Order: sequence, then structure tokens, then C-alpha cells
Amino acid sequence: MASIDAIGDERGAARKPQKQDVHGWVIIDKPVGMTSTFAVSVVKRLFCAKRAGHAGTLDPLASGCLPIALGEATKTVPFVMEGRKSYRFTVRWGEQRDTDDAEGRVIETSPQRPDAAAIAALLPRFLGTIAQVPPRFSAVKIEGERAYDLARDGEAVELEPRPVTIYRLELVETPDADHALFEAECGKGAYVRGLARDMGRALACWGHVSALRRTAVGPFGEPDMISLAELQALWHRAAAGEASLADALERTGRSDFARHGLRHHGRKADRPCRSRPRRNRPQARVQPRRPDQQRRRKKRLTRCR
Repeated sequence: MASIDAIGDERGAARKPQKQDVHGWVIIDKPVGMTSTFAVSVVKRLFCAKRAGHAGTLDPLASGCLPIALGEATKTVPFVMEGRKSYRFTVRWGEQRDTDDAEGRVIETSPQRPDAAAIAALLPRFLGTIAQVPPRFSAVKIEGERAYDLARDGEAVELEPRPVTIYRLELVETPDADHALFEAECGKGAYVRGLARDMGRALACWGHVSALRRTAVGPFGEPDMISLAELQALWHRAAAGEASLADALERTGRSDFARHGLRHHGRKADRPCRSRPRRNRPQARVQPRRPDQQRRRKKRLTRCR
């Protein structure tokens, strides 16, 4: 099977493909190490969609639910982003990092390790509406600049606490003394990295997120997800003439297009677009103005002066 990067080469070899009016949602199971922007570009290219966007960035370290809107569905992105988001994440105790996740630089260490009872007793403090300071490396804007850009440039980043809502926070297991697995359901604007950082501080042992998976965004959950590798395989089958990409995707049971509304000009999306020559359309002929029209136009211009 060809790699995802090779799709663009296969298509661009002849002519630039024509974009299609595809409307709806595709729920990608984003792998670790991939940016959300790259995932959107792959889906947009597979469907030859004119417009595409996602409902909430996932960091490269994170995996899981990345809803991608196509066409008219991009207008509903703000409504999906207002919904609750569910996560499964692992906290590594004993270290605080400047990014609050495993990619950052260690800035504090501690030999202390909390037990399961201490962790469970702490969790109620983080339920409901709480004041949370976003991570220094976040997309929050400071005087028009992203906080992560300022932090990467070595500037001091001071962010104000803001209210966020945590609907559910549960300890799933403690596989060893250094790690604890949690599940959380959060409202808009909440940072799981911030939860890990603040729990580590409250337990006097420091902590950061070592693994993160988003399991749901608004109405979309794990039953709706499909990996990019699976979507690429369906694209190859559709290109071979077995079925349309939308039909092939619907048959997997991973996405319900009747519910998510993926359509192409009122019908299900056709087979993947291929390069084809454009038809030469006759240019519109410009009719010259009649003398009476020219006189009326001159009078209007004179009045305006």
C-alpha cells in the first residue's frame, strides 16, 4: 500500500484535480506524532474537498478523536467545539516540564510519589467550574501573539487563570508508583495538561502528561472514528471502481453519513476525483452600451460631482 504522502504525488502527476462540493464530517483517529493540520490536509485531498477544517486541535503527542468538517459542515465547527470533550490520559509523577507534557524540558523534580488513596481524595477539588491557568505552550493569544510562539522565543509568558468546567475526573488505575491513568470529561477551554500540572502541585510531587488520547468531541466518539490508513485503503478501492469513497466508508460502520450528513451535490460523494481536462467554455460577450445608456450614465456622474 502506498504511503499517505504518496497520494498527492499520484494525483499531481498529470493535472491538478478538480475540487468537489463535499459536505459533512469525517471523524479521524489521529495517531501520535501527527499534527492536526496534516490530518486535515490528507482528508481534504482524499475527498478533493474545496473546504475543510477540524473541531479542536490535538497536539502531536496526543491521539484519538479529530472531527474534520468538509464543505458546508465547516460552518458548524463552532457548535461542535462548544460540546464536551472526553479524554483518557496518563500522568507521570515526580517531574514538572515546561510544556506540561513529555515533550518539554524538565524544570522540577521530586522523590515523592502519591498513593491511590491520596489521588482519589484530591479529585473532587478539580470537579465543577474551576480556575485554570493555561499551559505556557498553548494557543492562547497574548496581545495578538500565540503563547507557544512567545515561549519558544524565550520570552516570559504570564497567563491569567480562567474558568473552565470539569464534568468528570476519575482515577482508572495506578500501574506503578510513577504513573496514574485517568479519564476526564471537560468543557471548552480546559487543558488536560493543566490538570496534570495542578494535581502534581497539590500532591507536592509534580506531574505532567505522558500519554493522552481524546475519546470524544461533542456528538462524535470512538465508534465513529476511522484511521487515516483505513481511509486511504478505502480511497484505493474507490479509485479502482468498487464503490464511491463515501459508500465504502459507510459500509465500515465507522461513520453514519445519514446522521453526519456527508453529501456531494445532494447525493453521496462520488468516486475520488481524478485529473481530467477542463472544458473550454465560451467567454461571455460584452455588449456595447447604447447611446441612450451612455447619456444617462454621464448625467449620473455629473450629479455625483
